[in-house]
Amino acid sequence: MSSLKAQIIAESRRIGIDKIGFTTAEPFYELQEPLERQKALGHNSGFEHQNIPERIYPELTFEKPQSIIAIALAYPTQIREEIPKDEKRGMFARASWGVDYHDILQEKMKQLVTFIESLQPPAGEVWRFAPQVDTGEFVDVAVAQRAGLGFVGRNGLLITEEFGSFVYLGEIVTNLVFEPDKPGVFACGECTRCIKACPTKALLGDGSMNAKRCLSYQTQTKGTMPEEYRKKIRNVIYGCDICQMVCPYNQGRDFHFHEEMEPKADEVYPKLRPLLTISNKEFQKQFGHLAGSWRGKKPLQRNAIIALANMKDNKSLPLLWELVQNDPRPVIRATAVWSIGRLGKKESALWHERLTAQKALEADEEVLLAIEEALKIFVNP
Repeated sequence: MSSLKAQIIAESRRIGIDKIGFTTAEPFYELQEPLERQKALGHNSGFEHQNIPERIYPELTFEKPQSIIAIALAYPTQIREEIPKDEKRGMFARASWGVDYHDILQEKMKQLVTFIESLQPPAGEVWRFAPQVDTGEFVDVAVAQRAGLGFVGRNGLLITEEFGSFVYLGEIVTNLVFEPDKPGVFACGECTRCIKACPTKALLGDGSMNAKRCLSYQTQTKGTMPEEYRKKIRNVIYGCDICQMVCPYNQGRDFHFHEEMEPKADEVYPKLRPLLTISNKEFQKQFGHLAGSWRGKKPLQRNAIIALANMKDNKSLPLLWELVQNDPRPVIRATAVWSIGRLGKKESALWHERLTAQKALEADEEVLLAIEEALKIFVNP
């Protein structure tokens, strides 16, 4: 299979796969203890695959697997367009720039599988393939490390020699046998910059994290964001890049290999105020192709409301008040009240009067609690 492996590597380069590696489909025994510990501690986000055995044993989801082909695509970290300074803008984390990476990776893997199948198996053999991205069973970084693409750093991300951690990962399970590549070796040394930089102390230092404390997770939830995280998201309305931006392996890394990954200013640095009233149709048109749109518009609108307060945008107060009065979603109303509490202090008497009146009209307990907290700020003169 050495010649087949060489042909696959050559084709991967031709179709724009930036890095490729091969490993066996043997169980990932080393993941058993950390995955069970993560679950027992309540540190899972809930977004990951819930069946732990299926994350460890490829044979539970693929008949007689022999190998896994791991791929990586490098994504840009700097936007080429100028970001207008016309009004307050939010930001999507870099992993959500351009077309949804799930679609890009799936297309690349589809092209690679089509190429392999075109080579035609020997008589009597049937080649089988199962591509997946991070919505599948596997722990992508574990597969990529074992396939030699890089090593898993203290922040839990795969760090490659060429591209740092700014890579999207995918893998293809197959019944083909390939000579495995040499696994990546941990190379963070004594560096703990990512641990120290994490504003919520989500990183635990050994490559694991309390995912529920990660700002990326917090920006993707649909309920009310706990107050301890609100100021920490600053103006980022989706994801978090902090642990990547401080990593020594990422300094000066910026790759523009894939046109579909290129960010547009109004998409990844969107104006915040228009987000508050955007229609579903407009939302899909502007953001529907981004990975950051997968949870719908409500979490992003909630985050935009918080960001407006963090950026001290007093001009947004009329819009926020409109939400408090008329938005049917309690999460949005409660968050808007919180932001008014941060932005309306110069007109304390006015907001005390308005919120007192609104309290009598409000039925939702969460919103009522937010109003009570805001009224403590707007002391009645």
